[in-house]
Amino acid sequence: MSAMRIVTTRQQVRALRDEVASRGGRIGFVPTMGALHAGHLSLVERARRSCDTVVASVFVNPLQFGPGEDFERYPRDREGDAARLAAAGADVSWFAEVEDMYAPDHCSYVVQEGPALDLEGAARPTHFRGVLTVVLKLLNVLRPAQLFLGRKDYQQTVVIRRMVRDLDLETEVVVCPTVREPGGLAMSSRNAYLRPDERKRACVLWQAIEATQRAHAEGERDPERLERILRSPLEACPGLTLEYAVVRDGETLQPLRGPVERGVCLVAARLGAARLIDNGLLPAAAPDPVLDPAQWAARLQTDG
Repeated sequence: MSAMRIVTTRQQVRALRDEVASRGGRIGFVPTMGALHAGHLSLVERARRSCDTVVASVFVNPLQFGPGEDFERYPRDREGDAARLAAAGADVSWFAEVEDMYAPDHCSYVVQEGPALDLEGAARPTHFRGVLTVVLKLLNVLRPAQLFLGRKDYQQTVVIRRMVRDLDLETEVVVCPTVREPGGLAMSSRNAYLRPDERKRACVLWQAIEATQRAHAEGERDPERLERILRSPLEACPGLTLEYAVVRDGETLQPLRGPVERGVCLVAARLGAARLIDNGLLPAAAPDPVLDPAQWAARLQTDG
């Protein structure tokens, strides 16, 4: 395999895009904010299986952080991220710069109603405006055949798919399973904020979701009872502040009325310095992959 290329400007990306198009190739795109873990790298590996050229972006997007959020302290590791992406099989890493992505007088944004308004949209009112704006810009510059997203950010996958549909973008959105640590904690860059004791307690998010999935598998269909099952272990967890724990329609994210045949459990909570989110489908899908961080670090042969 040829060496991974690193690009930083939209001009370089457009040249790359035209080069791939000239030979009839398909681009697979994995957008990230860096501080990469096995969940991100599983998306690169998935893209590798169906596309000729895999491009991963690393960009801590200021538009999706609200006042008082963790933009300044969000973990950054450019050298380590480049090594991980190369080992995972990316052909190109796009380390975008704020000055190149946004003009000083930038004033155009993507605002979505519907699924973007509740849950994360209510907790972080400008978050999805920032996410959708940067994703649209990235897609417009690169024009990939496929966009690979992780199910861990479930609501984000819903709002991005809706934008792609509503604005007639010619990119297929591929949603891939959440990758979990032993114990069930969903891999996230923000897990770095957790102390060792908090990391163990954070597994309660997945335990609560699994309990709800078991109740559904055993025949429970009442949405209020399912939500009580979901909330109960979270409310009992010391030091955890629950923001929401709900069962919603998997497509619209609206509350469910009547028997729940299909849906999604969505949870957000704060534990120490970390804000954690997780989700699980009803009925449960195939088990999410579990990978110890030491395992994937050894596999990729990098200690970055």
